[in-house]
Amino acid sequence: MSEYIVSARKYRPVNFDAVVGQHSLTATLKNAILGNHLAHAYLFCGPRGVGKTTCARIFAKAINCLNRKPNGDACDECASCKAFNEQRSFNIHELDAASNNSVEDIRELIQKVQVPPQVGNYSVYIVDEVHMLSTAAFNAFLKTLEEPPSYAVFILATTEKHKVLPTIISRCQVYDFNRITIEDTIKHLQYVAEKEGVTAEVDALNEIAQKADGGMRDALSIFDQLVSSTNNNLTYKTVIEHLNVLDVEYYFRLVDCFLKNDIFQCELIFNEVLQKGFDAQFFIAGLNAHLRDLMMCKSPDTIKLVEKGENMKKKYLEQAQNCPPEFLIRALTLCNECDLNYTVSKNKRLLVELILIRLAQLTDSKKK
Repeated sequence: MSEYIVSARKYRPVNFDAVVGQHSLTATLKNAILGNHLAHAYLFCGPRGVGKTTCARIFAKAINCLNRKPNGDACDECASCKAFNEQRSFNIHELDAASNNSVEDIRELIQKVQVPPQVGNYSVYIVDEVHMLSTAAFNAFLKTLEEPPSYAVFILATTEKHKVLPTIISRCQVYDFNRITIEDTIKHLQYVAEKEGVTAEVDALNEIAQKADGGMRDALSIFDQLVSSTNNNLTYKTVIEHLNVLDVEYYFRLVDCFLKNDIFQCELIFNEVLQKGFDAQFFIAGLNAHLRDLMMCKSPDTIKLVEKGENMKKKYLEQAQNCPPEFLIRALTLCNECDLNYTVSKNKRLLVELILIRLAQLTDSKKK
């Protein structure tokens, strides 16, 4: 029986072109390699799961490659590349600062820096979660980081840049990684699904991408979990059920009821949502997001801000045509007020019900 490998590891990028959602950043790193303009220290910042450590490894492999490709990527055939691929390279050292954050750990690292590389040109030291280092460890690191040997390159990675000492930041070239967009996440999930023989609806992958909140590693972890529980068939219905996400269809129905001034049907839909176990504040937050997306669909210039699959976006565009801009603005204001008042309300259900009544009266000409 073959060993199972999670998608986040199996499909981890091995060159800069394969890195998802960081095109300008990877292009800059490739240009630095091609132009031989290498700094002695880099600081990679950004949310979790967006490719910081992956880019650090690709960069370390590329600068040590003995037969680099014309585009800056490693050849994967020389002794240095083979050693890296087989995880036996003595040129690339990784330190997890979350569990090795003392002065002694940094002193041990500094001693390793004095040893020049045996194969390749550089000794690369990747320090993950560098913000976890103690103040004393940071201070012990300063001198070496400022004036390292010519063959040493440090790549520091952190999810919390504000916790890194300014004196450390000033000694590094800083690269800020972006959250991966919904569109890029969906495209990569489609690629993985095709490779794994998984049938997946675009709307289902969109929900996974929304849940991952810009982190590709999180998206792939959720994808793996759902594939194993849905027999390789990801549909929108099964995904929202397993992720405990409120079906957006409830919001489409609600807005239709608002426009028809159907107060009682609004309350019945809200009750249906509560019966499914969803929190009332979660419901209001979702309604707020739905109304916001409808507002963005009112102008061709802002449609791109609606991060939904193509099929779902068509539904938003269709409903947006029936919603006057004045209605959407007032509805958003009411929902926002409800969200702000929710925590201090004594009767939270009644608060939401009253808001739904007011929303259902916004287009009622009799009430004007």
